[in-house]
Amino acid sequence: MSELAVTARTRHSRLRDQGSVERADLVAILRAGFVCHLGLIIDGYPMVLPTVYGIDTDATTLYLHGSVASRSLLENPEATVCVTVTHVDGLVLARSVFEHGVNYRSAMVFGSPRLLSEPAEKLEGLRLLSEHAAPGQWAYARQPSKKELAKTSILALDLAEASVKIRSGGPSDGDSPDAELGLWAGVIPMRTAWGAPEAAADLAPEIAVPPHITALSRGR
Repeated sequence: MSELAVTARTRHSRLRDQGSVERADLVAILRAGFVCHLGLIIDGYPMVLPTVYGIDTDATTLYLHGSVASRSLLENPEATVCVTVTHVDGLVLARSVFEHGVNYRSAMVFGSPRLLSEPAEKLEGLRLLSEHAAPGQWAYARQPSKKELAKTSILALDLAEASVKIRSGGPSDGDSPDAELGLWAGVIPMRTAWGAPEAAADLAPEIAVPPHITALSRGR
């Protein structure tokens, strides 16, 4: 994959050693999650909205569920938004509080999203959202009706301008005077895992867990 273009918004001015311009790192961060935070101006005020997302096969477009955001974007279709995805991998504990940190993978995507209007395009956007979160569920569950599709807002955002940062490893105070304090230092890893599927309370007992859900619960 090519490198990400460096712009005034994506240039790494702090902690440059944690920055990455590799598009492969951006795609890996996006594929590892399915919830993002969409930052934009609504009614004159900044708002950050949690929502689900998906990406296309070529990893060129980010699709967002944007029912609340669509109202503002209809009024100002040229508005720039910021979409953030962050994964916490661990807590870094040093000998001094000043040197504490977090191991993480984070991406910020900038641009002017497009509000999808064609039914076929909206349906494909919904499919990408569904398959990104739970592969196989789109074909298994009932798909949206025309009425449901009309009530749904999907945004498409080009993955052309993005900033990526990654921090890994332990504390960096091993060569400082604090190393002589005799205090423990290291990393507490954070790992997220799916649990066993829990059936709905009103589900008929003879309905088994489908294979794609079993596969998902065993790990993405």
